[in-house]
Amino acid sequence: MRNMFSQTLFECASENPDIYIVVADISPAGPMMDFQTNHPDRFINVGVAEQTMIGMCAGLALKGCQPFAYTIATFTLYRPFEMVRDDLGYQNLPVTIVGMGAGVIYSTLGGTHHTMEDVAVASAIPNMRVLAPCDPAELVEATRYCAYQKEGPVYLRIGKAGEPTFTDTAVDKFEFGKIRYIQKGTDVCILAYGTIMAKAMEVAKELEAKGKSVSVVSAHTIKPLDRPGIEAALNDHDQVIVVEDHVPEGGLSSRVKQIAWDVQAKCKLHTFTLKDEFIHNYGSQDDLLAAHGISVPLILEQVA
Repeated sequence: MRNMFSQTLFECASENPDIYIVVADISPAGPMMDFQTNHPDRFINVGVAEQTMIGMCAGLALKGCQPFAYTIATFTLYRPFEMVRDDLGYQNLPVTIVGMGAGVIYSTLGGTHHTMEDVAVASAIPNMRVLAPCDPAELVEATRYCAYQKEGPVYLRIGKAGEPTFTDTAVDKFEFGKIRYIQKGTDVCILAYGTIMAKAMEVAKELEAKGKSVSVVSAHTIKPLDRPGIEAALNDHDQVIVVEDHVPEGGLSSRVKQIAWDVQAKCKLHTFTLKDEFIHNYGSQDDLLAAHGISVPLILEQVA
């Protein structure tokens, strides 16, 4: 995803001279090097100064530019939170905050690099919208949306590297603010967003092998959430499963539960999130997800 974001932004910047990227201690490589080489006046590295990164993006936006703030997710949102809230949210500026390596992708770097509550934090800011594409193809659509929208700030939650593509044959096209069916079934609906979609697809395959007809939905726009789409998914399936690499509060799971209560949904509803705790163990992304209770066997055990 990281390289796909860089490539897409470089292409957009070649079309739109208003696009700037301000990074905080991210070494340009691959397509990002193309951006720096071809548009050196629009590539700014502030070093380890994330507050400055956000403030500079706000200034650029006030001058009519279309800036992107880009670094590792914990440092693009948490460290400069006051500036994100006051400089971008309060003034409703069209700045895209790119959180790279979200969730527990940076597994071996410990809790300082685990972005476990970013959706809740970003969603709580008035005017902020939250996008979390599930694969590189969807990321292209999300990046192009961010490159041209003028409605206000966006938090773009992305992976890092090696994510597979699921949406090439999706039932629905990408549309900001709308859930997207990757595949459509009648018995079970799995809702997910971001890189955890890989787990959701594995679960879907296992359930299909047991004779279930399974829908898989990318809820790429977390805020504003497609409430009518979620209501329809709850009403049209006997069982709904939500999978997300985020803490229980303030993410997709808690919002789906609220909607299910509001509409008195009759389906069985299962939610799988990160635990409301810091997991003190060392390992791969899959190791940490499993420690949080998110693995294909653990999910299947509970939803069977």
